[in-house]
Amino acid sequence: MRSGLVMAIAMIMLCGSAGLVEAADVQDFAAVERGHYLADAADCGSCHTVPGSNHPFSGGRPIETPFGILVAPNITSDRETGIGDWTDDEFDAAVRGGRSRNGARLYPAMPFPYYSRMSRQDVMDIRAYLDTIQPVRHAVQVNRLPFPLNLRISMIAWDALYFKPEEFHPDPSKSNDWNRGAYLTLGPGHCGACHTPKTFLGGDKPSDALRGYTLQGWTAPAITSGQGPLADWSIADIEVYLRTGHNRYAAAAGLMSEVVKLSTSKMTNDDVKAIATYLKDTSGPAAQSSAPDKNVVSAGAAIYQDLCAACHRRDGKGVPGLFPDLAETATVKTRDPTTVLRVILQGAQSVSTGPEPTGPAMPGFGWQLNDAQIAAVATYVRDHFGKAPPVSESDARKARSDEAARTD
Repeated sequence: MRSGLVMAIAMIMLCGSAGLVEAADVQDFAAVERGHYLADAADCGSCHTVPGSNHPFSGGRPIETPFGILVAPNITSDRETGIGDWTDDEFDAAVRGGRSRNGARLYPAMPFPYYSRMSRQDVMDIRAYLDTIQPVRHAVQVNRLPFPLNLRISMIAWDALYFKPEEFHPDPSKSNDWNRGAYLTLGPGHCGACHTPKTFLGGDKPSDALRGYTLQGWTAPAITSGQGPLADWSIADIEVYLRTGHNRYAAAAGLMSEVVKLSTSKMTNDDVKAIATYLKDTSGPAAQSSAPDKNVVSAGAAIYQDLCAACHRRDGKGVPGLFPDLAETATVKTRDPTTVLRVILQGAQSVSTGPEPTGPAMPGFGWQLNDAQIAAVATYVRDHFGKAPPVSESDARKARSDEAARTD
């Protein structure tokens, strides 16, 4: 009798405390583990954690968009500045519906059009994981867009044009690997957020899905198979790249280095293979080229032999797993030369992962070469190794100016 009374009192205390109920919910270790995996697959930490911060998911990282700067919010379980006081419905509405808890529409820097393909259970698992993260009191001013873009009411029209929420449904005519890869690519992995061309309003162009786009000063190349930049990459090549950040052709740098470090390198081998399987079965257009000025190519060839051949070799083959093969590096083959120019001007640090810890770097040559020389060597590399269009001196000048503005 007495033991039963004690148990009843304990249950009343447990149920009467929201904090204790939440703590009990967190003990669904399987849900937490699933949520941890999905949060990595969705690359949540890349936006919601300031690099080098000891406070994961506490927000505050500026996100550069074509329309201005947004700042990722705090998604720890802090009740005042995070999501600790949100209901499950409110959290699901934000992640899959693009609506904040007060009904305000979210900007698509939060990739809710992709996350809408996840199930509610997926989202609840992510929340179970976030509830295990140390809560951090950190108020964030999210919206730093200029007027009138800072008025969220404008998102009503954007949602009507570009947001068609639909949970992912497997294609019965395809393999399990293909369907798993499609789910990860089109859903939590939100690959199209970077790799799909956008309209002038920032919405995806569905007819050009995964065919390449430029943002934040980097070119996200076409990742369809087709005859584009990845045409010669095998499923195994894509797998190795996503798991390690390096393969026999290329090395991940810039925005993609974060994706590899914080997301794809943490996925299972089966899931990485599934993504590769889906991408290799996705068609795309053939690469286009045009004939450059022979004098420019000649000048660029001389610069290449002087400054680049020591690492990339005279034939551009590089060193597998260390220095990229310029004939098979996707960003060399793209129509947009943004990444090639940025790397020549500023250099680049490739990603370091457990299987490939070296993370070699390329020095920048912007201090040494003028705009005409930068354009010449970029044209030579793109024409000789990638059969891509030439680069003009004005392209190089603009890239230098953009880099200067970005580092100010």
